[in-house]
Amino acid sequence: MSDGSDAVDGRSYDPDAEHAFPDERLNEVLAFVEDDEEIQTYLDAQNVNPVARMRYNDHGAKHVSIVRDRALTLYELCYDGGVEFNGAAEQGLETADEPVIVALAATLHDIGHVVHRDEHPYYSIPLAADLLDRALDEWYDTADAVRMKGEVLHAILCHHTEETPLTTEAGIVRLADGLDMEHGRSRSPYERGGRGINTVSSQAIESVTLKAGDGVAVLVEIEMHNAAGVYQVDELLKAKLRGSGLEDHVRIVAVNTSEGEGNIVERIEL
Repeated sequence: MSDGSDAVDGRSYDPDAEHAFPDERLNEVLAFVEDDEEIQTYLDAQNVNPVARMRYNDHGAKHVSIVRDRALTLYELCYDGGVEFNGAAEQGLETADEPVIVALAATLHDIGHVVHRDEHPYYSIPLAADLLDRALDEWYDTADAVRMKGEVLHAILCHHTEETPLTTEAGIVRLADGLDMEHGRSRSPYERGGRGINTVSSQAIESVTLKAGDGVAVLVEIEMHNAAGVYQVDELLKAKLRGSGLEDHVRIVAVNTSEGEGNIVERIEL
């Protein structure tokens, strides 16, 4: 069995690895999500409006998988780094419920795209609520299911709106959403002729790595091959970090790896 280091240093959450937090319930929920036809159909269908119709970046199953993996990696690094989580705790739920909240919110945060890209977090709420009513009954009694549902919906709402995350769990989902920025997520719209700033700037990002930081719980390292990637870091990711509640626990360093003199930007640190 892995010691868990690969899961933390990479972007994939490995259910078979050992983790710093209680993971049994989380792993059962992840298995349920992967086998649920309705949820998986939403993850596929939600990509049609943003990509096929608006030539925007990927917001389908691949995006969700990356965001969930990074959210769970952030959760483990923060948990291991002593960051306090308040969402489940203030509802009288268990520590084991914290990563479940994170995982379910990360999975369902973008399903509102089946209605429209614009204002999609608000469309995600009723759609996710219906799915949660069915899914949470597998593990929770009525009272705890209601509390879990509220925490997951709060995290979904706060991932891409002016609404301020009121829980650490919600802040993690918000930041993880911004950390899916490598060039792969914009390849399809770029090849279809999409040349918006989100698509072009994503093309400049080579890699994103999460690891334990020195003096902070999380160090995010970003490599980009030209200055267009600055928009992803200094505009989009900074906005996700600001107000997330994780500002004191996460350090972000972005480096322009292109060779040659006269680079417009060589390094950004948040």
